[in-house]
Order: sequence, then structure tokens, then C-alpha cells
Amino acid sequence: MASQTEAPNMPSLQDMQRWTWVIGRAQQLMLEHGVEMAMKAGEAPAAPGVLPNFAEGSALVEAATDFWSENLKLWQRFLTPGGDTGSPQTPVKDKRFAAPEWSEHPVFDLIRQSYQLIASHMLNAVDLVDGVDEAEKQKLRFATRSVVEAMSPSNFAFTNPQVMKKTLETGGENLLRGLEHMLRDMRQGQLTHVQPGAFELGRNIATTPGKVVKRAPLYELIQYSPATDTVYETPLVIFPPWINRFYILDLSPEKSFIRWAVEQGLTVFMVSWKSADASMKDVIWDDYVAAQIDAIDTVRELLGTESAHTIGYCVAGTTLAATLAVLAGKGEAEKVKSATFFTAQVDFTHAGELKTFIDDEQLKLLESLAPEGFFDGRYMAATFNLLRGRDLVWNYVVNNYLLGQDYPAFDLLHWNGDTTNLPAKWHRAYLTDLYRDNKLAVPKALTVLGVPLDLHAVTTPAYVQAGREDHIAPVESVWKITDHFSGPLRFVLAGSGHIAGVVNPPSAGKYQYWTNDKPVESLDEFIAGATETKGSWWPDWLAWLDRQSSVKVPVKGARVPGKGKLNAIEDAPGSYVRAK
Repeated sequence: MASQTEAPNMPSLQDMQRWTWVIGRAQQLMLEHGVEMAMKAGEAPAAPGVLPNFAEGSALVEAATDFWSENLKLWQRFLTPGGDTGSPQTPVKDKRFAAPEWSEHPVFDLIRQSYQLIASHMLNAVDLVDGVDEAEKQKLRFATRSVVEAMSPSNFAFTNPQVMKKTLETGGENLLRGLEHMLRDMRQGQLTHVQPGAFELGRNIATTPGKVVKRAPLYELIQYSPATDTVYETPLVIFPPWINRFYILDLSPEKSFIRWAVEQGLTVFMVSWKSADASMKDVIWDDYVAAQIDAIDTVRELLGTESAHTIGYCVAGTTLAATLAVLAGKGEAEKVKSATFFTAQVDFTHAGELKTFIDDEQLKLLESLAPEGFFDGRYMAATFNLLRGRDLVWNYVVNNYLLGQDYPAFDLLHWNGDTTNLPAKWHRAYLTDLYRDNKLAVPKALTVLGVPLDLHAVTTPAYVQAGREDHIAPVESVWKITDHFSGPLRFVLAGSGHIAGVVNPPSAGKYQYWTNDKPVESLDEFIAGATETKGSWWPDWLAWLDRQSSVKVPVKGARVPGKGKLNAIEDAPGSYVRAK
């Protein structure tokens, strides 16, 4: 009798051929029939008015024929005694199937190859459908990918060799632990990505020293303690996404953009947005723009400077663009010395898969989820997780529910699950006015704080960073900023995506970035002539910022949190970031 620590006894190739022959032969007959029907469909004329684009010789008919033929060949290889499955010559690049059993054991090799064949044809078929506008095709593409990812054999205990082996080794304890994990997630209404209790604000994340120097109804203003004897005269005000916690820029000390910026001699202020509750049911975009202007004015007055550098991350970058347009319209553009945009969009023509969530049915659903006037951030988190379902959903289903593994202690994943509620009225307007109707890109189509917005009036020097693999703000969409701003602009394309492309400290030595100092008219032209630089783009940004204003001053008075006109209210990271 085999011990529980030994690998399970799997059937030999000869056994597998014997007990799969009948079902294999049946499937083979169906595949042959499918090929025959596909060929006949290609020969028959299309019925008038019914699927008019599925005509003779269409790409869909050819794809269907290819699918049945390839499936037939796959089964023939596995059912022929001594036949070659082809796996050893075909390296498995999909990390879901990285375990050797997926290639070395014939049963699981067949399961894997069958799935990958079906998945490939399902995804390719979407692009072959004619007569459907691009918006509908995008929805179909997203839905198809979601189904394909969900149906992966790696997601089910009895078709995943790692799970079967683990179950036998532990006597089923892995499934019990996984059940505990699943029930806990169901109680909290959110998928867990990180070990509970592993991180605590102010202890091992969001630890950069500073003070809250202002508390407004919509935000807290944090001023960070200087780390150098002299600092740049022009301060820096950072606006993080109001759909996330600000400490994405202040994770562990070695990853913290804030700590790094302070160490470079910048006087850094961070806006920490309040998580919405019922009291914020009437908050709209104007309020967030007004809050950004208020924060800029507060910092200018506190330090006695004419202007401030600004950073807007993601949706806060969109809001910063509106803020710049408002200031330009009021003749107050000089308040902002420069504006930096981290993966931000102002023109949503190419906004990517998030646009699949803004049809009328989705908007009605969102309204039903916000009866008290605010939108629970867990729903937004689930949406973003679905955009990377393979990595942020199904990977954890396998590891934590099926294998019963402990959660990792990863600060970025902790932040990802620390959700923020949104004002429902503003959330709906953001999706309709910007994502759906793209009004910000149309001069004077939107009015904020009484000023018709015209992005072409913005002449503030801008540094625009995009992530090459960004699935939330695609690089093609971020690039569109260059079509609207009229001032000097530096575009930088960073390696990786929406988060890792931004949070990439120089000390890590990871990724790369691309720049192109020549005048270009398109993203393709930028990429074609771009120069690649290894490592972080942060030093490039600092050099650019220095060119905007290089004057430095001694650290004294209001440069130290709480020593100026604004008293210190409490230590960073403050109270708003802790509110649920």
C-alpha cells in the first residue's frame, strides 16, 4: 500500500489507451462529422438576411474547419499506440501548466492540449466575426476570454494533477484549508490575495515620516519630513487615485516613491482622499477639482511659493488635467509649475476593456448597488481583478482554495485589496461623461467650477508616463494626451503595467523605459525611434523636474511639518486612509 507522501499511481499510456478508446472513437466520429458539416457550410450559399457575413470561404468557416481538423489530429496522436503527443517538442509557456505532470503524463497532457486548442480557437473566432462594431466586439472579446479562463482544467480539482497529488499527500487537508479560505472570503465579500494581518499602516507600509497638516471634508493633506539639509524651492503635491489608497506610492520603504522623492530633496505633500460614505452622496467631479486646487493653494500659501509641481496618478491624473484647464480658463495657470501624469487618460477613444462595463445595463446595475449614495469599493476591485482574471482571480482559486496554500505576505497585494468607496453620483458621471461619451476630449463639452474645459488651453509643462503592458490605461490611450496639451511635453514609455510600471524604484534594477527626444506625430513613430534605458524611469523624471526649477533653499520653518502656519494634526499616514 502506497504511503500518503508518495505521488498517486497514475494509469500507464497503455491503460489510458484502453479505457479511452471507446470515448475517443466516439469523439473522433463527431470530429469527422464536424469537418464534413463545416465543408458543406462553406459550399452552401448564405440564406438571405441571416448571418450575411458567414458566406462561402469566410474566415469563420475556415477557422471552424481548422479547429475540427486540429482536434481530430490531436486525438489521433493520443489514441495511436506508440504515437507521439508532440509535447516534448512544444515547450509549455503558460504558467498555469508549468508543472511537469501537464506535459509528462499522457492523460493531463491530453487535457491541457485539448483545452489550449479550444481556447485558442474561441479567442481567435471573435476577431473573425464581421458585421459587429468594435465596441460590441470588445465586449464579446472580454466575455470570451473570461469564459476561457474560467474553464481552464487547472481550476478544477480532478483535472489538475498538482491538486490531486496534494490531496493524496495531505489526506484532503488542503481542501479543508481551502474551504476555510473560501468561506472567509465569502463572509467578507472579497477575494483575499495576501496573508491577513501581515501588513499594518505606519508599521511596515506607509511608513515615510510626516504629519497631517490639513483635514478637509474630502481629503487630508500630508506633509513629509525632509531628509536633506536643502530642498527644491518648488514643492511637490501628489494626487493619488481617489479609487484607491494613496500608499501605493508608499509601500515598503524600499519601494516607496514618496520616500525616494523626499531623499532627492523634494518637499512632498500627499493628498489622502476620504473613502465615500452616505454624507458624500452629492459629491461630483467639481468637488474633486476644487479639492486639488485647494491643496495646491494651501501648499503655496504655507511655503510662500508662487507655484507647485503636481503629480496625478490614473483617474487623479484625469482630474488634474481638468484642474489645469480650469486654472488656464481663470488665468491662474502659473499656480502649477509642472504636471506629471502616471498612467492617466484624458481622451478615452482607446480606453481598453474597462469600456465594456459602461453600457446601459451595467450603469443600471451600478445604481442598484449604491442605495445610500456611495459605491462599495469591493465591486470596483472585483472589476479590476476581472481584467486580469488569470492572475488575480483564478490563480488564487487554485493556490488558496484547491491547494490550500497560505497567502503570501506581499505589500502590493495588500494594497490591492484595501478598497475605497466612491460617491455614486460622481462615479456614474465619470463613466458616462468620460469613458462613454469622451467629453473631456471635446473642447468646452464639459464645464467644471463654471469654466468650460478646453485641454488645448493647457500650456503647463507636462511629463507623461505610460506602461507598455498597462491593461487599465493602455499606452495608446495615454498617448492621446499629446494630441490635446499645448505646452512642452515629455512622453516616457515604461516597462510593465499600471502598477509595477510606476512603482519601480531605481534600487530594484528592474524593467526599462523608452524615450524619444525627436518631434514625432504618432505613438508608432515614437516607438520606432525610441531609445531604451535599463532600470527605473524615476531618475529621468527627477532630471526633467530639475530643468523646470532647480533653485534650492535651506530646510527651516514651514519646510518642517507643523512648524509653519499649519499645525500638525497627527502623524502620517493619517486617519482617512484607515477608514473603511
